[in-house]
Amino acid sequence: MKTVGLIVNPVAGMGGKVGLKGSDGPEVLRLARELGATPEAPRRVSQALAAFCGSRDRLQWITCPGEMGEDICRRAGLDPLILSSARGRETTWEDTERAAGELLDREVDLLLFAGGDGTARNVCKAVGGGLVTLGIPAGVKIHSAVYAVTPRDAGEVARGFLEGGLRSVREGEVMDIDEESFRQGVVEARLYGYLRVPVEDRYVQRMKTGGVASEAEALAGMAEEVVECMQESEVFVIGPGTTTRAITERLGLSGTLLGVDVVCKRRLVGRDVSERRLLELTSGRRVRIVITVIGGQGHILGRGNQQISPTLLRQVGKRGLLVVATKEKLASLGGRPLLVDTGDEALNRELSGYLRVTTGYQDYVVYRVGHR
Repeated sequence: MKTVGLIVNPVAGMGGKVGLKGSDGPEVLRLARELGATPEAPRRVSQALAAFCGSRDRLQWITCPGEMGEDICRRAGLDPLILSSARGRETTWEDTERAAGELLDREVDLLLFAGGDGTARNVCKAVGGGLVTLGIPAGVKIHSAVYAVTPRDAGEVARGFLEGGLRSVREGEVMDIDEESFRQGVVEARLYGYLRVPVEDRYVQRMKTGGVASEAEALAGMAEEVVECMQESEVFVIGPGTTTRAITERLGLSGTLLGVDVVCKRRLVGRDVSERRLLELTSGRRVRIVITVIGGQGHILGRGNQQISPTLLRQVGKRGLLVVATKEKLASLGGRPLLVDTGDEALNRELSGYLRVTTGYQDYVVYRVGHR
């Protein structure tokens, strides 16, 4: 019987919709809760576990007590073995490292973990290359190349590996950034090590890559194109990134690099807004959402822009999305589709198909958005 370890960071992703750029540290977590944040990880792990319904192989699940895995497993109809981690208190990174170490000692066939880059760091520190691992994306920052594209994909890849359909593994980079610097608009990324992950390039994301200085002319052209199409009757939601920041700079506005801004009549009416504030500012209005592509990965939704929630996306519709990206960034995908991970699988399917991507001034590419 094959064994599967499961570790859930129950507070992963809580800072996303309230605009906090992450959930690391007790003070940030306290603020997130005060702002109305709710846990994201349980729902996303449940989506991953759904892939095991009808699995032909019997599996032994081993997980942590309570909200770090046991509760979700039991809701999914699984009967897991429970690790000896402490109960009855707020979980910390130490709990993750301790649980990962126990699973290493048990030599599980696969370690599934749910969280973001911080969780990947904890797992990497505890197990190194000693286990085959795979991340269920549940955090705000997910730069590391050890996570599946969506929670459902994580379940499918895990099942394929355990049933023998996937046999190869590769080393995936574990990356993380300093959250405090990130909130100040400074991205300081660091490589913390490698984890062994199943080889499945369709379903496992690659490491995020950045842009280059030679793209400045293309960025200026894209910004001009978007500004010219702005109507006074419309509200423009500007997602995070250097590509989209060129738009607020073209308007002479002091937007945020890493958050979500709202522009109406070419004036900044909301800076670095939360999901709640974004819905307030767009209620009853005609809305356009401007987003860009994460180079090397292809995500346009669900990575660092969780404030743009399924509620707003359904209100705006696919036609209200305005995707901007340089041709160099699209080329970095190697023909792979753009990706959406909204947390709503039905909405992901609705957003699939083809979208027009603005790549310069009056310059466009029609590019495929994938769903599985």
